[in-house]
Amino acid sequence: MMRTGGCDTHVHVVGDAHTYTMVDERQYTPGPAPVSALQAHLQNQGLTRAVIIQPSVYGTDNQCMLDALHAMQGQARGVAVLDTQTPKASLQTMDAQGVRGVRLNLESSGAHDVALNAEVLRKALQTWAPRLAELGWHIQVYAPLAVTVACAACIHQLPVPVVLDHFALWADASCASPESSSLLQLLEAGRIYIKLSASYRSPIQDASALLALSQRLLAIRPDRLLWASDWPHTNREPGKGPHEVSRYRAISAKSLRHERKQWLPNTQLQQQVLVDNPSRLYRF
Repeated sequence: MMRTGGCDTHVHVVGDAHTYTMVDERQYTPGPAPVSALQAHLQNQGLTRAVIIQPSVYGTDNQCMLDALHAMQGQARGVAVLDTQTPKASLQTMDAQGVRGVRLNLESSGAHDVALNAEVLRKALQTWAPRLAELGWHIQVYAPLAVTVACAACIHQLPVPVVLDHFALWADASCASPESSSLLQLLEAGRIYIKLSASYRSPIQDASALLALSQRLLAIRPDRLLWASDWPHTNREPGKGPHEVSRYRAISAKSLRHERKQWLPNTQLQQQVLVDNPSRLYRF
């Protein structure tokens, strides 16, 4: 069944390699994932909207994402990766094109020095937040749990919401750890959104435990939860170098629908998480 206004809040579009150049320092090389394939994915999920996230392989060149937004004719929004020196006029232009946030990715680099990354993240949050508040944008963070938690006090004071990718890379399904308590406090205060997405990237690999976590989060602030597929499921295949094309993970449309139904077991939650929350955050 098609859910009008239903949104997949985390997808990537990868264009033709001759048209859109990837950065040399990338960690992996994905094959093409064009807008036509994204539209087919949405059809298979019974959804009509998407949020296109700038992938790390393009660095701060957002042209592929911006072209995809244009091709989606109002049915998509974007999250960019930007240099902090990006002028205000450029941000306003991107807002008109459908961009609604800036992504800070401290996970894909593979550098996991917690203290150093926490300082990098804290500085970036404090630099971007006042600039994005004027636009009604948010900051999207993909970082190891310990790095995010180290910035909890900073996040609590920001004038913009922070969206945490992929279950915030939550590691403690019981929610008994100090790290879990810190994130739960941010969620309860409405300072963060958490994406229920990419179970294959989660430190919690037991499906029942991840399901229990999703229900715990929904019980606290259902208005601060989003769902996403992480399509087309980027991956660096074992044995492949960063400049060799790696196949996408084999995640079926059926398994995504099943997982989503488990996490969002009734029509009220489905309406809120798939339609209402993204409509508000991304201004559809």
